[in-house]
Amino acid sequence: MPPVLAPTPNLADVRRQFSGGRGYLAACTVGLPSNATRDAVIADANASAAGRPDPASYTAAAERSRGHFARLVGVEPARVAIGSQVSVLAALVAASLPHGSEVLVPEGDFSSMLLPFAHAGRDLRLRAVELGNLAAEVRPETALVAFSLVQSATGEVADAAAIVSAAGRNGARTFCDATQAVGWLPVEASAFDALVCHSYKWLCAPRGAAFLTVSEAFARDIPPLFAGWYAGADPWTSCYGTRIALAEDASRFDVSPAWQAFVGAEPALELFASVDPFEVYTHVTNLAARFRESLGLPAPERPSAIVTWADPDGCDLARLTAAGITASGRAGRARVAFHVFNEEDDVELALSALKR
Repeated sequence: MPPVLAPTPNLADVRRQFSGGRGYLAACTVGLPSNATRDAVIADANASAAGRPDPASYTAAAERSRGHFARLVGVEPARVAIGSQVSVLAALVAASLPHGSEVLVPEGDFSSMLLPFAHAGRDLRLRAVELGNLAAEVRPETALVAFSLVQSATGEVADAAAIVSAAGRNGARTFCDATQAVGWLPVEASAFDALVCHSYKWLCAPRGAAFLTVSEAFARDIPPLFAGWYAGADPWTSCYGTRIALAEDASRFDVSPAWQAFVGAEPALELFASVDPFEVYTHVTNLAARFRESLGLPAPERPSAIVTWADPDGCDLARLTAAGITASGRAGRARVAFHVFNEEDDVELALSALKR
């Protein structure tokens, strides 16, 4: 008999998994833990404090998290490496490039995505252009196009299809940071040569659980710089010595997992992997569009769950904060984000605060 699949939860089911959310418009800064994540972390802390830490269960949580993330972005788990930070995983990609290579990046992209290339010690040539011009600026000497799918400072969504197409025509590889995307925007990691994502924002996991997907072709060029015991073909036998066989799949790039982070990440990733991503996308972008339209802000070229506007003196952010709304400010702009735990009431709360 075929396996019995659990029904896909609707957004009302997902929303009930969160105790907070009202007035919280900052998933782009840090996501809220679900009840299951909170309970898992507390249970593990209590067990450890009582003298019962369980390393085998930590490994199981990390491996289940790898599987859930693979499902989220549409690749096989064998193509997923785990780590703790975007910058560390980006450094692996930077180390794969020949000395002097050109790396094309967007102006103002997040520093954890850019600094590993700027300081790789390989004389890489970073060329920064406006995000909207990224596809047009790919040229035959470009080795890699590195960009965030959704810009942290502005919420702008990149034209990934055009960028990938231009890179292919010019023989360049693509490296996408999907940290501000996975969890609200449907993402197919196989469209890119490599994709990195930290899960503590839109995936509502604890900080310390990040993922890298790599194509088989690109993986052959990436050195396992951070190989440790967990990069072995059988991690629990890779604890001593130098004569260790590394894993043949993407797990050879694993950074030893932050155990407690993955204890909390596993139920969060399972939740988001089980929900229809297009239902989430429609919900959050509709909320953002209503908020944007009510403020008279122009519609973006591609819908986004993040809304930003000029706020150089921070007055609008202060109004939101005074009204009990958690928002954020970046690069001289106020920033709000709408996620699965937000509803129409959150839009009205924020609008009322700004129109007083």
